[in-house]
Amino acid sequence: MKNIRRQFDLFCYKNRDKGIPNLMLYICVGSAIVYLVSQLAGNYTLYNLLCFHRQSILHGQIWRLFTYPLTYGAGNGNLLLIAISLFCYYSLGRVMENTWGTLKFNLFYLTGVVLMDIYCLIFGGTASVTYLNLSLFLGYATMFPDSHFLLFFIIPIRAWIFALFDLVIVLLDLFTLPFPYNLFSIISLANYFLFFGKDVLNLIPMSWRIKLKRKTSHGSRPSASAQPKVIPFRQEAAQKPNYLHRCTICGRTDVTNPELEFRYCSRCNGYYCYCQDHINNHTHIQ
Repeated sequence: MKNIRRQFDLFCYKNRDKGIPNLMLYICVGSAIVYLVSQLAGNYTLYNLLCFHRQSILHGQIWRLFTYPLTYGAGNGNLLLIAISLFCYYSLGRVMENTWGTLKFNLFYLTGVVLMDIYCLIFGGTASVTYLNLSLFLGYATMFPDSHFLLFFIIPIRAWIFALFDLVIVLLDLFTLPFPYNLFSIISLANYFLFFGKDVLNLIPMSWRIKLKRKTSHGSRPSASAQPKVIPFRQEAAQKPNYLHRCTICGRTDVTNPELEFRYCSRCNGYYCYCQDHINNHTHIQ
Protein backbone atom coordinates (compact mmCIF):
# COMPACT_ATOMS: atom_id res chain seq x y z
CA MET A 1 0.00 0.00 0.00
CA LYS A 2 2.86 2.39 0.81
CA ASN A 3 4.41 1.77 -2.60
CA ILE A 4 1.09 2.37 -4.34
CA ARG A 5 0.58 5.64 -2.47
CA ARG A 6 4.14 6.71 -3.21
CA GLN A 7 3.73 5.93 -6.91
CA PHE A 8 0.44 7.84 -6.94
CA ASP A 9 2.06 10.86 -5.28
CA LEU A 10 4.91 10.75 -7.79
CA PHE A 11 2.45 10.52 -10.70
CA CYS A 12 0.49 13.49 -9.38
CA TYR A 13 3.69 15.46 -8.92
CA LYS A 14 4.88 14.81 -12.47
CA ASN A 15 1.46 15.87 -13.79
CA ARG A 16 0.71 18.53 -11.16
CA ASP A 17 -0.26 21.19 -13.72
CA LYS A 18 -2.86 19.04 -15.51
CA GLY A 19 -6.57 19.33 -14.75
CA ILE A 20 -8.79 22.32 -14.05
CA PRO A 21 -6.81 25.12 -12.37
CA ASN A 22 -8.61 27.17 -9.70
CA LEU A 23 -11.34 24.54 -9.46
CA MET A 24 -12.73 25.95 -6.21
CA LEU A 25 -12.98 29.42 -7.75
CA TYR A 26 -15.38 28.10 -10.40
CA ILE A 27 -17.36 26.10 -7.85
CA CYS A 28 -17.69 28.98 -5.38
CA VAL A 29 -18.53 31.58 -8.05
CA GLY A 30 -21.07 29.16 -9.57
CA SER A 31 -22.62 28.57 -6.16
CA ALA A 32 -22.86 32.32 -5.56
CA ILE A 33 -24.58 32.83 -8.93
CA VAL A 34 -27.10 30.05 -8.27
CA TYR A 35 -27.83 31.49 -4.82
CA LEU A 36 -28.28 35.08 -6.08
CA VAL A 37 -30.45 34.04 -9.03
CA SER A 38 -32.67 31.98 -6.74
CA GLN A 39 -33.04 34.85 -4.27
CA LEU A 40 -33.67 37.54 -6.90
CA ALA A 41 -36.11 35.43 -8.89
CA GLY A 42 -37.99 34.43 -5.75
CA ASN A 43 -38.06 30.77 -6.81
CA TYR A 44 -35.76 27.80 -6.92
CA THR A 45 -36.06 26.90 -10.61
CA LEU A 46 -32.31 27.03 -11.25
CA TYR A 47 -31.59 25.23 -7.99
CA ASN A 48 -34.07 22.45 -8.86
CA LEU A 49 -32.44 22.11 -12.28
CA LEU A 50 -28.93 21.58 -10.90
CA CYS A 51 -29.45 19.78 -7.59
CA PHE A 52 -29.04 16.02 -7.11
CA HIS A 53 -32.33 14.21 -7.79
CA ARG A 54 -32.19 10.46 -8.15
CA GLN A 55 -35.29 9.95 -10.27
CA SER A 56 -34.35 12.74 -12.67
CA ILE A 57 -30.85 11.32 -13.09
CA LEU A 58 -32.24 7.87 -13.84
CA HIS A 59 -34.43 9.49 -16.50
CA GLY A 60 -31.43 10.98 -18.32
CA GLN A 61 -30.55 14.24 -16.52
CA ILE A 62 -27.00 13.08 -15.87
CA TRP A 63 -25.61 16.60 -15.48
CA ARG A 64 -27.01 16.58 -11.95
CA LEU A 65 -24.24 14.13 -11.00
CA PHE A 66 -21.68 16.95 -11.27
CA THR A 67 -23.68 20.18 -10.87
CA TYR A 68 -25.01 19.65 -7.34
CA PRO A 69 -21.83 21.14 -5.75
CA LEU A 70 -23.02 24.46 -7.25
CA THR A 71 -26.18 24.43 -5.13
CA TYR A 72 -24.53 25.14 -1.77
CA GLY A 73 -26.83 27.42 0.24
CA ALA A 74 -29.17 28.04 -2.69
CA GLY A 75 -32.11 26.32 -1.05
CA ASN A 76 -31.88 28.51 2.05
CA GLY A 77 -29.33 30.36 4.12
CA ASN A 78 -28.26 33.83 5.14
CA LEU A 79 -26.43 35.86 2.48
CA LEU A 80 -23.58 36.90 4.78
CA LEU A 81 -22.99 33.38 6.07
CA ILE A 82 -23.09 31.96 2.55
CA ALA A 83 -20.58 34.56 1.34
CA ILE A 84 -18.20 33.87 4.24
CA SER A 85 -18.49 30.11 3.78
CA LEU A 86 -17.81 30.25 0.04
CA PHE A 87 -14.81 32.52 0.53
CA CYS A 88 -13.48 30.16 3.20
CA TYR A 89 -13.91 27.10 0.95
CA TYR A 90 -12.20 28.91 -1.92
CA SER A 91 -9.25 29.87 0.28
CA LEU A 92 -8.83 26.35 1.67
CA GLY A 93 -9.08 24.77 -1.76
CA ARG A 94 -6.59 27.24 -3.18
CA VAL A 95 -4.01 26.42 -0.50
CA MET A 96 -4.48 22.68 -1.03
CA GLU A 97 -4.12 23.06 -4.80
CA ASN A 98 -0.91 25.09 -4.40
CA THR A 99 0.47 22.42 -2.07
CA TRP A 100 -0.63 19.33 -3.96
CA GLY A 101 -0.81 20.55 -7.52
CA THR A 102 -3.85 20.92 -9.78
CA LEU A 103 -4.19 17.26 -10.72
CA LYS A 104 -4.20 15.79 -7.22
CA PHE A 105 -6.60 18.40 -5.90
CA ASN A 106 -8.98 17.83 -8.84
CA LEU A 107 -8.90 14.10 -8.17
CA PHE A 108 -9.48 14.70 -4.46
CA TYR A 109 -12.63 16.76 -4.98
CA LEU A 110 -13.92 14.68 -7.90
CA THR A 111 -13.53 11.47 -5.87
CA GLY A 112 -15.79 12.92 -3.17
CA VAL A 113 -18.40 13.88 -5.77
CA VAL A 114 -18.38 10.48 -7.48
CA LEU A 115 -18.52 8.47 -4.24
CA MET A 116 -21.49 10.51 -3.06
CA ASP A 117 -23.19 10.04 -6.45
CA ILE A 118 -22.79 6.28 -6.31
CA TYR A 119 -24.10 6.02 -2.75
CA CYS A 120 -27.15 8.21 -3.37
CA LEU A 121 -28.00 6.42 -6.62
CA ILE A 122 -27.98 3.09 -4.81
CA PHE A 123 -29.67 4.00 -1.53
CA GLY A 124 -31.53 7.19 -2.43
CA GLY A 125 -31.39 10.53 -0.69
CA THR A 126 -29.85 13.87 -1.65
CA ALA A 127 -26.11 14.34 -2.06
CA SER A 128 -24.76 16.59 0.68
CA VAL A 129 -22.71 19.56 -0.47
CA THR A 130 -22.01 20.61 3.12
CA TYR A 131 -20.17 17.42 4.03
CA LEU A 132 -18.40 17.41 0.66
CA ASN A 133 -16.99 20.87 1.35
CA LEU A 134 -16.15 19.79 4.88
CA SER A 135 -13.55 17.45 3.39
CA LEU A 136 -11.70 20.57 2.22
CA PHE A 137 -11.45 21.90 5.74
CA LEU A 138 -10.34 18.54 7.14
CA GLY A 139 -7.73 18.28 4.40
CA TYR A 140 -6.37 21.72 5.20
CA ALA A 141 -6.37 21.03 8.94
CA THR A 142 -4.43 17.80 8.35
CA MET A 143 -1.81 19.60 6.28
CA PHE A 144 -1.52 22.57 8.64
CA PRO A 145 -2.90 21.45 12.04
CA ASP A 146 -1.29 24.34 13.93
CA SER A 147 -2.76 27.11 11.78
CA HIS A 148 -5.35 29.35 13.44
CA PHE A 149 -8.95 30.23 12.66
CA LEU A 150 -10.74 33.12 14.32
CA LEU A 151 -13.92 32.02 16.08
CA PHE A 152 -16.44 34.88 15.82
CA PHE A 153 -13.57 36.77 14.10
CA ILE A 154 -11.98 37.27 17.54
CA ILE A 155 -10.91 34.05 19.29
CA PRO A 156 -7.96 32.23 17.65
CA ILE A 157 -8.39 28.45 17.66
CA ARG A 158 -6.07 25.91 16.09
CA ALA A 159 -7.28 24.08 12.99
CA TRP A 160 -6.94 20.62 14.55
CA ILE A 161 -9.43 21.55 17.30
CA PHE A 162 -12.06 22.56 14.75
CA ALA A 163 -11.34 19.40 12.73
CA LEU A 164 -11.76 17.07 15.73
CA PHE A 165 -14.99 18.84 16.63
CA ASP A 166 -16.33 18.30 13.09
CA LEU A 167 -15.36 14.62 13.21
CA VAL A 168 -17.26 14.25 16.50
CA ILE A 169 -20.37 15.69 14.81
CA VAL A 170 -19.92 13.22 11.95
CA LEU A 171 -19.78 10.33 14.43
CA LEU A 172 -22.90 11.59 16.18
CA ASP A 173 -24.75 11.65 12.86
CA LEU A 174 -23.57 8.10 12.24
CA PHE A 175 -25.26 6.82 15.41
CA THR A 176 -28.29 9.11 15.61
CA LEU A 177 -29.64 9.42 12.06
CA PRO A 178 -31.54 6.57 10.40
CA PHE A 179 -30.07 4.54 7.55
CA PRO A 180 -29.10 5.49 4.85
CA TYR A 181 -28.86 9.15 5.93
CA ASN A 182 -26.44 8.33 8.75
CA LEU A 183 -23.78 7.28 6.23
CA PHE A 184 -23.97 10.42 4.06
CA SER A 185 -21.29 12.16 6.09
CA ILE A 186 -18.96 9.15 6.02
CA ILE A 187 -19.33 8.71 2.25
CA SER A 188 -18.84 12.44 1.65
CA LEU A 189 -15.58 12.33 3.62
CA ALA A 190 -14.35 9.09 2.06
CA ASN A 191 -12.13 11.06 -0.32
CA TYR A 192 -10.46 12.66 2.70
CA PHE A 193 -9.62 9.30 4.30
CA LEU A 194 -8.49 7.82 0.97
CA PHE A 195 -6.12 10.64 0.10
CA PHE A 196 -4.66 11.24 3.56
CA GLY A 197 -4.50 7.73 5.00
CA LYS A 198 -2.40 7.65 8.17
CA ASP A 199 -1.81 11.39 7.89
CA VAL A 200 -5.23 11.76 9.54
CA LEU A 201 -3.26 11.28 12.78
CA ASN A 202 -1.82 14.77 12.21
CA LEU A 203 -5.06 16.04 13.75
CA ILE A 204 -3.92 14.56 17.06
CA PRO A 205 -1.32 16.80 18.75
CA MET A 206 2.20 15.40 18.79
CA SER A 207 2.39 15.64 22.58
CA TRP A 208 -0.70 13.42 22.91
CA ARG A 209 0.74 10.84 20.54
CA ILE A 210 4.07 10.78 22.36
CA LYS A 211 2.34 10.22 25.72
CA LEU A 212 0.18 7.44 24.26
CA LYS A 213 3.20 5.79 22.69
CA ARG A 214 5.08 5.90 25.98
CA LYS A 215 2.16 4.33 27.84
CA THR A 216 1.82 1.51 25.33
CA SER A 217 5.58 0.91 25.28
CA HIS A 218 5.74 0.75 29.10
CA GLY A 219 2.80 -1.63 29.18
CA SER A 220 4.32 -4.12 26.74
CA ARG A 221 7.38 -6.25 27.41
CA PRO A 222 9.89 -7.21 24.77
CA SER A 223 9.77 -10.80 23.63
CA ALA A 224 12.41 -13.10 25.10
CA SER A 225 13.14 -14.49 21.66
CA ALA A 226 13.83 -11.08 20.23
CA GLN A 227 17.43 -10.87 19.07
CA PRO A 228 19.37 -7.86 17.86
CA LYS A 229 19.45 -7.57 14.11
CA VAL A 230 22.84 -8.45 12.66
CA ILE A 231 23.83 -6.60 9.53
CA PRO A 232 26.62 -8.42 7.68
CA PHE A 233 29.56 -6.26 6.66
CA ARG A 234 30.30 -6.25 2.98
CA GLN A 235 33.79 -5.30 2.00
CA GLU A 236 32.76 -3.95 -1.39
CA ALA A 237 31.01 -0.85 -0.11
CA ALA A 238 28.80 1.02 -2.51
CA GLN A 239 30.05 4.22 -4.05
CA LYS A 240 29.36 7.30 -1.99
CA PRO A 241 26.66 9.39 -3.67
CA ASN A 242 27.68 12.78 -5.02
CA TYR A 243 24.79 14.57 -3.31
CA LEU A 244 23.92 15.52 0.25
CA HIS A 245 20.11 15.53 0.11
CA ARG A 246 17.67 13.47 -1.95
CA CYS A 247 13.85 13.71 -1.86
CA THR A 248 12.22 10.41 -0.85
CA ILE A 249 9.18 11.09 -3.08
CA CYS A 250 10.45 12.53 -6.36
CA GLY A 251 14.14 11.60 -6.17
CA ARG A 252 15.46 15.09 -6.90
CA THR A 253 18.74 16.02 -5.19
CA ASP A 254 20.61 19.15 -4.24
CA VAL A 255 22.92 18.42 -7.19
CA THR A 256 20.28 18.01 -9.89
CA ASN A 257 18.12 20.82 -8.49
CA PRO A 258 20.27 23.22 -6.47
CA GLU A 259 17.47 25.78 -6.36
CA LEU A 260 15.33 23.57 -4.10
CA GLU A 261 15.33 23.43 -0.31
CA PHE A 262 15.55 20.01 1.38
CA ARG A 263 14.38 19.15 4.87
CA TYR A 264 14.00 16.06 7.05
CA CYS A 265 10.59 15.06 8.44
CA SER A 266 10.42 14.67 12.21
CA ARG A 267 7.18 12.67 12.00
CA CYS A 268 8.55 9.90 9.82
CA ASN A 269 10.00 6.88 11.59
CA GLY A 270 13.51 7.21 10.23
CA TYR A 271 15.85 9.66 8.52
CA TYR A 272 13.81 10.64 5.47
CA CYS A 273 14.54 13.73 3.40
CA TYR A 274 11.97 15.66 1.32
CA CYS A 275 12.17 18.61 -1.04
CA GLN A 276 10.21 21.81 -0.47
CA ASP A 277 7.31 20.48 -2.57
CA HIS A 278 6.87 17.33 -0.49
CA ILE A 279 7.91 18.22 3.05
CA ASN A 280 4.29 19.17 3.86
CA ASN A 281 2.74 16.81 1.32
CA HIS A 282 3.68 13.18 1.88
CA THR A 283 2.56 10.07 3.70
CA HIS A 284 4.52 9.74 6.91
CA ILE A 285 6.57 6.55 7.04
CA GLN A 286 6.01 4.59 10.25
